[in-house]
Amino acid sequence: MKHSIILLTALLLIFCSPQNVCNAQETPAPARFGIKGGLNLANLDTKDVINNSTIFGFNLGLFSKLPLTRSIALQPELYFTSKGSVVTYKNVFVDGTARFNLNYLEVPLLLVFNPIDLLNIHFGPYVSYLVSGTVKNESSANLFNFENNINADDYNRIDAGIAVGAGVDLGALSIGARYNFGLTKVGKERPFLGTTYTFPDARNGVLNVYVSLSLN
Repeated sequence: MKHSIILLTALLLIFCSPQNVCNAQETPAPARFGIKGGLNLANLDTKDVINNSTIFGFNLGLFSKLPLTRSIALQPELYFTSKGSVVTYKNVFVDGTARFNLNYLEVPLLLVFNPIDLLNIHFGPYVSYLVSGTVKNESSANLFNFENNINADDYNRIDAGIAVGAGVDLGALSIGARYNFGLTKVGKERPFLGTTYTFPDARNGVLNVYVSLSLN
């Protein structure tokens, strides 16, 4: 009996050693690199207008998925994305409708969790840089009617916020949806007739539906 206990203890020490425990765990999948793109449903979150309507846009770029464990990974991305909205406003000076088309280079850093092999849930911060855009304004005063490229000095170049989404993984292909909550204001404060205003006094909000393809 004593010899059996000693033998059992030795076997447990061998099979439960740190090296064997690590070998028993599933190793993370290799890193993935690929392309992604999809459709944007963009809006501007603001309370100082009569109405704001969603506009369609797109996103297109690159991603990298860097596994930390079998079910958790970091996913940095870099892509071009279009944002904006159609805003109907009315104030003491004028009323009208403005359409904002804003183009950004966006870099999210996402934590991806796979509760099961086919499903991923992801969230994390993003930072965007405004590269170009247009605004079209039609107002009750013809003096304020225009359509031109935006003046970047009137807008915040940096847009930052939180992204939350989910997707379905089908081998090298992934299909999903994500919502970006903007935390910074799109417009800057400007002087006008002895007072100041911010237009658009709004934050970006974008729902994007995407398809991604791993290239390795």
